[in-house]
Amino acid sequence: MQIKETRFITSSPGIHKCPPPDLPEYAFIGRSNVGKSSLLNMITNRKKLAKISSTPGKTQLINHFIINEKWYLVDLPGYGYARISVHKKQSWEKMIRDYIYKRENLMSLFLLIDLRISPQQIDLNFIDLLGINQIPFVIVFTKSDKLSKLKLESNLTKYKKQLLNSWEDLPEIIVSSSINKTGREEILSYIERSNKLWKK
Repeated sequence: MQIKETRFITSSPGIHKCPPPDLPEYAFIGRSNVGKSSLLNMITNRKKLAKISSTPGKTQLINHFIINEKWYLVDLPGYGYARISVHKKQSWEKMIRDYIYKRENLMSLFLLIDLRISPQQIDLNFIDLLGINQIPFVIVFTKSDKLSKLKLESNLTKYKKQLLNSWEDLPEIIVSSSINKTGREEILSYIERSNKLWKK
């Protein structure tokens, strides 16, 4: 798939303010500082599509971008650590849950996980929650360029073994790097295949 046009549509404080569900939609989510903004910029070949920040919790709304006038890319707030109040964090969590469970045109969720870090319970719980609620998703491991080939394979094997403790079959997995564009074609190919299944 070639991305010829990317256009920002809107930032929404909740599902009720999102654009009409008339096109297939793909959302990206992960823990704070997982490299989501860099990945979105890499996928779309835009340097400043998503703002990159060293401060966790930069994305606070549901951000919609339309790609080639055919599908939506959605940047969701991160989960986990962020320097915000408990009340604000609970509000974010509700917004994310409502979006994931109720957004009728959501074709798939791309869950970003930092491959440098050993399996974290917060990510494993989130993965199990998606499975229980039958939400289609893909695990995208980020920052693979920060690891040696040996360490990359070791961490990937460790994560797969951890997942197989609660999953009969592994979910789809893509290894990515926003620096060398690893995983870009795999993500876009997955979206292209899913778009063919779209029915209004």
